[in-house]
Amino acid sequence: MISKVILTFTALLIAFNTMGQDGKIYTLEQCRAMAMENNKKVRAAHFQLEAARAAKKSADANAYPSFDASVMGIQLGKPIGGALNGAVPELIASGTLNASLPVYAGGKIQNGKAAAGKAVEATKEQKKITEADVLLQTEEGYWRIVQVREKIVLATRFKTMLEALRKDLENSFNAGLSYKNDLLQVQVNLNEANLNLDKARDGLVLAKLNLAQIIGNPGYTDYDVTDSVSGNFLLPEKMAENATQNRPEIKALTNALEAEQLQQKILQGDRLPTIALAASGLTTAGKSVNIKDGSNFMASYYSLASISIPVFDWGKKAGKVREQSYKIAAQQARLDETKELINIEVQGAYLQLKQSANQIKYSELSLKQATENLKLAQDRLTAGTIVGKDVLEAQAIWQQAYSKLIDARIEYKVNKAVYEKSIGELAP
Repeated sequence: MISKVILTFTALLIAFNTMGQDGKIYTLEQCRAMAMENNKKVRAAHFQLEAARAAKKSADANAYPSFDASVMGIQLGKPIGGALNGAVPELIASGTLNASLPVYAGGKIQNGKAAAGKAVEATKEQKKITEADVLLQTEEGYWRIVQVREKIVLATRFKTMLEALRKDLENSFNAGLSYKNDLLQVQVNLNEANLNLDKARDGLVLAKLNLAQIIGNPGYTDYDVTDSVSGNFLLPEKMAENATQNRPEIKALTNALEAEQLQQKILQGDRLPTIALAASGLTTAGKSVNIKDGSNFMASYYSLASISIPVFDWGKKAGKVREQSYKIAAQQARLDETKELINIEVQGAYLQLKQSANQIKYSELSLKQATENLKLAQDRLTAGTIVGKDVLEAQAIWQQAYSKLIDARIEYKVNKAVYEKSIGELAP
């Protein structure tokens, strides 16, 4: 009997999907792919990653020589211009080219490059966190559509059952075989069924709007999804071990910790000498600007080497190093706590999934029993041994049992995605 009921509902579901459906039909995988391509949160995370990569390129460039050039023109008026019998020219054009190269900076350049690399890796993991969150939202939004859609099918079927019962009771009342209060009670239940059907249809629109926003097509509702609540609802044989190793949160925090440690080395480098080389070339054009031979053109250069040695700063730099050591300790504590919380999260997600699987099993049994109870009630009504109120009660029990089965199966699908996210397996 239960298989016949499920087949009946499957047929109704197919009919519901095909009638009046002019829009697109999406699979879960299509929705996941669209979310990864179009979701605003994912796009923002992508731009943040590009920003981190640009910052790394900037940090890498600190190790290369830097060049800058300048051009300047000067016109000197009387009495300066032409003074000293023309030794001071009236018009001067000058150009310079400077080059500088840091030779040693206490390891700050190398550590800065490494810290920028850690920032890129941490941002990559943060992007994965965002993607996992969006994928979970996609799964939840997708299955909520399936849930509401099948609730509409159930509500439609329940309304049909009530209408059939009302017709039977009308015939019985007209024949003087039943009381009017049975007929009125059916009518009240039918009114409520119509209201619930309208609510379910409105709920479907909202569910579609929610998923459409997640997958990057806000405001679009002219679509449907392919899945139903049928399928296997098996529990993983055992809970995943060492799930923290796969979580991007742990990898991001680990990279952040390593970046803090590199920052401490950079601060320590401020207490070490800095050595740099620089060279500049210059040209000047103007009347008799060459101080050597009095010609109108002069070119020259100069180079220099500098050593900067920190001597005494009242412990300012040492204090910053100590401050950074405390930041490192705080980051390590956050990392350790996150590992502990993730282990709890994984166990909780597994237990929730286990409860969902058990709920499906008991809900299927309840629906089977409710279906048999409804058939017996209908047979007894036909035989005249019970009244319409008893059939109404049996129908309500059946409707509630089937609704709970739908809810249990949808919750399993959602909890399965939650569990996959908790062990780091929910990814594009």
